[in-house]
Amino acid sequence: MQFCAALFDFDGTLADSFAAITSSTNHVRTLYGLPPLPEAEVRVHVGYGLDDLLRVLVPVAPVAESIVKYRSHHQIAMLTETKLMPGVAETIPELARRGFRMAVCSNKRVEFTRELVRALGLDSYFTAVLGPEDVGNQPKPHPAMLHEGLTRVGASSSEAVYVGDMAVDVHTAKAAGLPVWLVLGGAAGHEDAAACGPDRVLAHFAEMLSLLPGS
Repeated sequence: MQFCAALFDFDGTLADSFAAITSSTNHVRTLYGLPPLPEAEVRVHVGYGLDDLLRVLVPVAPVAESIVKYRSHHQIAMLTETKLMPGVAETIPELARRGFRMAVCSNKRVEFTRELVRALGLDSYFTAVLGPEDVGNQPKPHPAMLHEGLTRVGASSSEAVYVGDMAVDVHTAKAAGLPVWLVLGGAAGHEDAAACGPDRVLAHFAEMLSLLPGS
């Protein structure tokens, strides 16, 4: 299948943001008298949106209140504790050079994602950086964000691939009618990744360079 476009998840796919997410989650937990959690425990709850994350990991607090406290902390923590996933710094520029049209589709608050994409030096390679706010506050696994991503890059569902790192990415892509690849190293291990039914599992992000040769 010949692709001309790619849509990407952000947390765990393009960026290793788990330390920052864990830091902000534990900040909120501490405010409510809860002990901090290890990153591995927080990691498995990432991907379905902040509401779900805090509802599960800070169960003693009203979600709306927790979100305000989390975001106040996270706007600083994310800039100091987020880094690119291995292979991203080399792969994304090369895909752009080959002519691929690309967009980011993340459940993270879109202003945070856009700020991080800029801070990590990737903003010039993406046609759009999208979040739930861009599609009527419908987070993944609702397919609206991927449909909007396709519109922004000017591609049909048969011309693009969605790249993520966890089961919610597979569910979202299937709902949107896109092929989906999962990259190991984010939230999913190899068995988890294979079990949720992606079209392909990539051991390394840079494997995309051999799979997307360009026109």
